[in-house]
Amino acid sequence: MKNSLYLKKYVQMHPENKMGWYLLGKEYEKNGQQGKANYCFNQSGGIFEAFETSRVPSDIWLEYEQKLLKQAEDAERKRRWIRRAAVVLMILILVLIPSVESPERQSLAERSAQPTEAGQEAAAANGGMPETKDMPGSGKGEGAAEEAGQPASGTVFTALGEDDTNGKALLLADALSSTKETKNRLAVQSMKRQGKWLLWSRDLPVSYTMLSSGKGEMTYQSYNAKECACNPQDQEALQSAASKWMQEQEELALLYSAMAAYREKNGALPKSLGDLMQPFPKNWVSGRTPRMQDAFAPMAEWMQTGRSSSVGLEGGSGETASGTNAPSSPFASTWGQKPFFQQRLEIIVDKAAHRLAVVSGDKLIRSYKVGLGGERTPEGKYAISIKVMNPNGRDDGEFGSRGMQLSDTNYAIHGTDEPDSVGKDESKGCIRMSKADIEELFDLVPLGTPVLISKGGLPDLPLVPKERFLTKPKQDQTNPHQTYHWL
Repeated sequence: MKNSLYLKKYVQMHPENKMGWYLLGKEYEKNGQQGKANYCFNQSGGIFEAFETSRVPSDIWLEYEQKLLKQAEDAERKRRWIRRAAVVLMILILVLIPSVESPERQSLAERSAQPTEAGQEAAAANGGMPETKDMPGSGKGEGAAEEAGQPASGTVFTALGEDDTNGKALLLADALSSTKETKNRLAVQSMKRQGKWLLWSRDLPVSYTMLSSGKGEMTYQSYNAKECACNPQDQEALQSAASKWMQEQEELALLYSAMAAYREKNGALPKSLGDLMQPFPKNWVSGRTPRMQDAFAPMAEWMQTGRSSSVGLEGGSGETASGTNAPSSPFASTWGQKPFFQQRLEIIVDKAAHRLAVVSGDKLIRSYKVGLGGERTPEGKYAISIKVMNPNGRDDGEFGSRGMQLSDTNYAIHGTDEPDSVGKDESKGCIRMSKADIEELFDLVPLGTPVLISKGGLPDLPLVPKERFLTKPKQDQTNPHQTYHWL
């Protein structure tokens, strides 16, 4: 049957080929469709009689048939490739269309603003005032927030690599595929790429926004001054909301990583956030934030089912990144209604660059300068097995105010009373950090975090926020029964 389809397409493209008609007729005859076979034999002209009475070996005709089939298959594959290329090209063109504020769009907007005959009649019936509909950014309804310098309450966020054309096209295709009108405007932030890493920071610029009408139409607004000569009224407020969203994603990354590490250790997810905040040595997280509290139940549901319908612990609390304070899922401000970081946090130490990074997949979230011990610092894979405050009994001891042991070894990531040694090879093998860096790292990564120590792999650049990541500790995380003597 497949051969029949290919041969049918072939004769449609090459109706003058008598041999094609003959071979198609033979396929129909083989499948018991004698009427169609006779029609094809008639179209083949004298080829039918010549071949039916010929004594030429059958394998010659079979070889000829296979060549025709191959030509038909190749032609079909080429048509499919052209169709796919056309679709991709169309999406890319849509992705790269100029902003709605650009000069090319201005004349269209002006023409659209001119009242139609029906509009003039409606205006007359309305006391001379034209009938209007609220549009995003129009200054009415949700758009009023933008007029006042506030982002629309329906704004959701995501982030892509600045060179990720495929990701941009997929976002557009996903939005255009929606059959329902949505009030959720998507704001996309751009991450710079350094080698294989995408650089995360809380001040990533909003590159553009998209809003789907649900009818295959898309409103695209650029926030990149290099793309258009535009100055959207809500740019400052939107950027502020984006920064808040990014901080929330770091909190959710900590929560997800802690719950995943707990499940790996205990065979089940924790039942409450309190299970993660026990005193030393079961201090999976060093503290909590309101966002982590609200997100615990939805996160557990998402980790079990791949979706989240819950609105959060005790109904959810407060404000989303877009500025609303109505109860909603903790993931409501993220495109796709799920956590942005979906891979556990990991620590990578690059001995060559004297760098310690916190990563999630290909996203580099933090990069700190560290002190090492040269060849005395071991290479390999480890995990954070102990998190302890004041490992020497005080916060200004040899190991500073925080320490995190690597598996069952005498090596640890810790602070130091010799801050000038950071960036050098002066330790006995441990990883030294400044006070501000180790205290942020202690709050940012949970117990059980994987650690990879090797030479190379990280860019030699700092990546720390102006306002450090901080949780509020509720439990005792000291160990008064032991003074640590790491290398």
